[in-house]
Amino acid sequence: MITEGNEAAYRDEVLRLSEWCAVNNLALNIAKTKELILDFRRNKVAPAPLYINGESVERVETFKFLGVHISADLSWSANTTALVKKAQQQLHFLRVLRKEQLNTNLLVTFYRTAIESLLTYAVSVWHSNCTEADRKRLQRVTNTAQKIIGCPLPPLTTIYNSRCLGRARSIIKDYTHPGYHLFNLLPSGRRYRAIPAKTNRLRDSFFPRAVTILNSNLH
Repeated sequence: MITEGNEAAYRDEVLRLSEWCAVNNLALNIAKTKELILDFRRNKVAPAPLYINGESVERVETFKFLGVHISADLSWSANTTALVKKAQQQLHFLRVLRKEQLNTNLLVTFYRTAIESLLTYAVSVWHSNCTEADRKRLQRVTNTAQKIIGCPLPPLTTIYNSRCLGRARSIIKDYTHPGYHLFNLLPSGRRYRAIPAKTNRLRDSFFPRAVTILNSNLH
């Protein structure tokens, strides 16, 4: 983290990483290493170029990590575009299967495995912070598939809520999880304490949303 223009801590952390890799016989591929800067200040000042072992690290605005496109402004439009593009390609095959008069159950199975799985990959990470326009783009794919198949399909919001709830319940049962301490019961012992977000961009991130969903599903 860079505070008040002081990059020393950031540079030291990168240096420790490169030293750790060297000690543990791991080679850093600088050509595949990217630098992505999260800076939400009004008056942004770009840090000096980053070097590792004398090689310059490429600075990017968007980076694909474990299949998820992460942007420097923490928006999810690039990720949405990639998901929609992949899912629309699969819609062609769904139409072909429908034309061949495959029965509805098999069409639904194809949709869930080839299309829904794409649209909901890591959904608990990004869905709540998507713009309304991005959510509509994603939902339009499901709506199109619904028309092709001829039966109702679960909305992405429903799937997101279900995934969040399942993930949250898993975390509160595992005291070794790094996020375990974020789920604190109120004195009543029936509801969980809301998690304050440091910025508006984090207001709808996983943990605050997970607490809200948990509280709405208490019996």
